[in-house]
Amino acid sequence: MTLRSALRALLAAALLLGLPAAATTMLRIDLPELSQTADTVVHGTVRRMESRWSGDRRRIVTDVEIEVTEALKGQVAGTVRLVQLGGTVGEIGQKVHGMATFKPGEEVVVFLNRQSSKAFRVTGMSQGKYQVRRSADGRSALAVPEGTGEVLLLDPDTRKPTAAAQRTLTLEELKATVRAALQQPAPARPGQEKRQ
Repeated sequence: MTLRSALRALLAAALLLGLPAAATTMLRIDLPELSQTADTVVHGTVRRMESRWSGDRRRIVTDVEIEVTEALKGQVAGTVRLVQLGGTVGEIGQKVHGMATFKPGEEVVVFLNRQSSKAFRVTGMSQGKYQVRRSADGRSALAVPEGTGEVLLLDPDTRKPTAAAQRTLTLEELKATVRAALQQPAPARPGQEKRQ
């Protein structure tokens, strides 16, 4: 190996070590865009969770059943079922970085896209979930965005690393922002021309 080759290898290694380590990379989505691109937005409570092997037995998925308190977008009533990648079956577990996490009894607002006739998935992975935290007296409630953890978020325009767009709001501010976004024209999807 020549000195020049060794220096190139050392430089490449240094550059790689300087990059943030992330198992998942995704585009940042702001609250208005989440509202517009989701098929359904619901406020509700997690009632049941069950992990199982997928039909091809290659991965573990978790079914999450949410009892709907209010549908902010879409026509849903009663309960909705989400299917999430990851979970634990017996002594085997699989984790997918960037997926929203749930626990029974948790009050949430979730942005959902239809996955099949009977199931949904969370829009924007963890970006599409807010946990509702109520004050001790129950008079006020905050909507706290799920952290993105080890995910590398990219700005949708520049494709450069960026911070999460979501911030903690009151539950009423979150609902008002969703409703206001639904009054605006939907953003053009990549490959579509804007109509005038």
